[in-house]
Amino acid sequence: MPEDELPNVNAEQFNAPTADQLFAARPSTHPPRILLLYGSLRKRSFSRLAVEEAARLLEAMGAETRVFSPRGLPLADAEDATHPKVQELRELAQWSEGMVWCSPERHGAMTGIMKTQIDWIPLSIGGMRPTQGKTLAVMQVCGGSQSFNAVNQLRVLGRWMRMVTIPNQSSVPKAFLEFDDNDRMKPSPFYNRIVDVMEELVKFTLLIRDRSDYLTDRYSERVESAQEVSKRVNQKSM
Repeated sequence: MPEDELPNVNAEQFNAPTADQLFAARPSTHPPRILLLYGSLRKRSFSRLAVEEAARLLEAMGAETRVFSPRGLPLADAEDATHPKVQELRELAQWSEGMVWCSPERHGAMTGIMKTQIDWIPLSIGGMRPTQGKTLAVMQVCGGSQSFNAVNQLRVLGRWMRMVTIPNQSSVPKAFLEFDDNDRMKPSPFYNRIVDVMEELVKFTLLIRDRSDYLTDRYSERVESAQEVSKRVNQKSM
């Protein structure tokens, strides 16, 4: 295409995506690394129980999982980022290739505990974006009838964190009825949906993890970086 048809485009930084570039990376062979977060501190937390069921399924599908406990995590900005729980969360975020976020719905929204965990994961750490290009599955548990307020909010946050949120999701109504005395989820269509969601998460993670750098490479950021380099190289000596 002639340059004069796109006069506002920096031709040096404009790249047309191709299948060859997309599939150029050699597939990784290690198990998909999945971090699971839940949003309640209750002793019998149903969001935690749902996450533990999800972790069992993920491991059966060949993934490696880590479940982060939010107990002891301070409110965002209440402590320095060197706090041990903050460091633990951030290290797990960098380790992971995908995540599962599961929150109870409280007052029509995700819980403060859930939001605090996400708030402590910054968009960048030392020039690295710990969540960009990683996959995400969203889930919620409800105390009453089925709702989707929390998962809808989690999707917004996933997009803001530049994550690839999978299409499927899970919402478990009357969660207190869905777990037995051994804290295992009973057979039901709601359990089957969690199986679906984890299966889809593993598929998307395998598809995306080796291509996340290419998929999240942005024209605007390439232009900005090129301008910064040019400015630094061409600046006059002081």
